[in-house]
Amino acid sequence: MTAHTPIASKPLTRITILQGQARVSAGPRVEFSTVLGSCVATCFYDPEVELGGMNHFLLAEPPQGHAPAAVDEHYGVYLMEVLINEMLTYGAAKHRLRAHLYGGANMRAGMAQIGTMNADFARRFLQQEKIPLLREDLGGTSARRVEFRPAHGQVRCRTVANTLVSETTPTPRKPAISGDVELF
Repeated sequence: MTAHTPIASKPLTRITILQGQARVSAGPRVEFSTVLGSCVATCFYDPEVELGGMNHFLLAEPPQGHAPAAVDEHYGVYLMEVLINEMLTYGAAKHRLRAHLYGGANMRAGMAQIGTMNADFARRFLQQEKIPLLREDLGGTSARRVEFRPAHGQVRCRTVANTLVSETTPTPRKPAISGDVELF
C-alpha cells in the first residue's frame, strides 16, 4: 500500500469589482469581491451553465435632464443591463438568472438617503425583469464586504464597522500662556 499525497488545490483568483464595473466568470476558482457603503452590488447566477457576475453601482439613475446619449457607468440603470447582456453572451439565459443584492446603506445621518434609493431601484429592476431575488442584505448604516464565487453562486457578506467617524470628543487644548518674555 502506498501513501497518497493530497493534490494541492489551486489558489483562488480574487477580482475586486470597483464602482462602475461589471464582471462575469464561470471559473470555479474565481472570487469577486467588493466593499459597499451606499452603493449596491448585484450578484447574478445561472445554475445551469454555472456562470455568475457582479456589478457595483454608485447611483440608481441619472438626474432629470441628464443627456440621454451620455452613458455613465456609475448608474445602476446602465450596469444592470451591462451585466445581464454580458452573461447572455457567455451562455446564460435570462429566465434562469437568480439574484442577490447587497449594500444600500445610509452612511451619514441627515444626508440624502442615497443607499435607500439605490436599494429600491435594484429591487424594482429585478421585479420588472422578473428575476428572482434569492437573498438581500440592504440598508442600515454600515458598510459591507461582499465575496461572490460566480461559478457556484455562493456569496458571503460581512458588515464592516464604521470607523470613519469618531464617537469621542477631542480633548481641548490648554490655553497658551501669555506674558512678558525676557531675552538674554
